[in-house]
Amino acid sequence: MTSGTSTLTKRVLLAAPRGYCAGVDRAVVAVEKALETYGAPVYVRKEIVHNKYVVETLSERGAIFVNETDEVPEGARLVFSAHGVSPAVRESAAARSLDTIDATCPLVTKVHKEAVRFAKDDYDILLIGHTGHEEVEGTAGEAPDHVQVVNSPDEVDQVTVRDPDKVVWISQTTLSVDETMETVRRLREKFPSLQDPPSDDICYATQNRQVAVKKLSPDCDVVIVVGSANSSNSVRLVEVALQAGARSAYRVDRSTEIDEAWLEGATTIGVTSGASVPEILVRDVLTLLERRGFDDVQEVRTATEDLMFSLPRELRAGLKAAGTDDKRPRKESRKQLPLA
Repeated sequence: MTSGTSTLTKRVLLAAPRGYCAGVDRAVVAVEKALETYGAPVYVRKEIVHNKYVVETLSERGAIFVNETDEVPEGARLVFSAHGVSPAVRESAAARSLDTIDATCPLVTKVHKEAVRFAKDDYDILLIGHTGHEEVEGTAGEAPDHVQVVNSPDEVDQVTVRDPDKVVWISQTTLSVDETMETVRRLREKFPSLQDPPSDDICYATQNRQVAVKKLSPDCDVVIVVGSANSSNSVRLVEVALQAGARSAYRVDRSTEIDEAWLEGATTIGVTSGASVPEILVRDVLTLLERRGFDDVQEVRTATEDLMFSLPRELRAGLKAAGTDDKRPRKESRKQLPLA
């Protein structure tokens, strides 16, 4: 940056990793492959992932999004979203003879299995997450008599358990790492025997995107997070950016939502996207910024991701029967960032 009357250098710090994670990629491709293999309509319970553009695009191709299984004609094909469902939803689908494809992210499935295991051992399970989020509803539904949701550190004082020596915490996969650890810290102060889950519940992609935003935010006048309002991990990225030192941070679904006033006086703008955001939406933001003079784009990479999940078992069987394969274009490279 130069001083005086010289032209200020305008730059963009582009976070990496950003955008699609392995679980989102798997879920979106599952709907695409189902449409290609079986034809429209293919029903999807809730949003397959929390992104308006993705939902609109799949709807145009013949996907029909519903809130509950009773909205699906008996015997039709239904995809469960990446966020997972409770046993009650599975039972409801079976009662309607629905041909289901389970696109639940394997990392969410891991948390479900933890809830089942701890409930079997009669633990009180403290699920750190956001009440009403599909993932939390699905996880809590695995053991409703044993699970209570803790939304934030401020709710810890209201938590009560049957036996303070038999308490464990688990979490929604898309939370702020820092806030979750603060909630755990307060829970452990109240329940010294609190047990940890076998491994981190917050997914690798959520952590990686937060680490990248933390690195670039102190140098940014503005951070723009591409992601939908109901995307927990996208909303968290705005909070993380502000906590890490960005002067301002905003979430947008797409470039047309950027307010020109945000850019006034700015010389460095950070850009990232939530784990359910296709790269095309980020490229649109970069194009808009380039037209406003921010044509120096510098990538800030904190991890390289190459993790991919196989498609749902039911879909792989269908593809095999149809004589097609389950190969798909590889998204940007993915690899898990070692946990601190």
